[in-house]
Amino acid sequence: GVKMSGINAEVMPGQWEYQVGPCEGISMGNHLWISRYILHRVAEQFGVVVSLEPKPIIGDWNGAGCHTNVSTVAMREDGGMKVIEEAIAKLSKKHAEHIACYGEGNEKRLTGKHETASMEVFKSGVGDRGASIRIPVQCKKDGKGYFEDRRPASNIDPYVVTSRIVRTICLDE
Repeated sequence: GVKMSGINAEVMPGQWEYQVGPCEGISMGNHLWISRYILHRVAEQFGVVVSLEPKPIIGDWNGAGCHTNVSTVAMREDGGMKVIEEAIAKLSKKHAEHIACYGEGNEKRLTGKHETASMEVFKSGVGDRGASIRIPVQCKKDGKGYFEDRRPASNIDPYVVTSRIVRTICLDE
């Protein structure tokens, strides 16, 4: 079945999100695509419209992202925070390349407002919902874990995003 780990209401009226995963590697793409298919078919049965646009309704509220949690075995082991910080440093040098493949219309969402960093600036931080990359507070306390790439838009191609992240942090491309 589809690996799902949560669901919650969001800031914009009528906006909901769900979390896919945890998944290993590129299989995340399979789970996300199938979940989108199911979402659209169920919504169709009830006459509900689903949008994957990053900012489906312009207004003073958050857009819709596909925040991507990332870890490697080394990040989850003792001392993993050093590996997380090294990965973030690599991502900072490839920010424009990542933004280019992180979803169409993402410029409407990544404005520096509404819990986003501007797409023009790379920013990372612990517990910072306004950062490009966020390290959860608990991971910082534990000294290991994962980081969250908050830049991908809700309409991403998950295979492209996963590939770009792996190529940057694991393959040094």
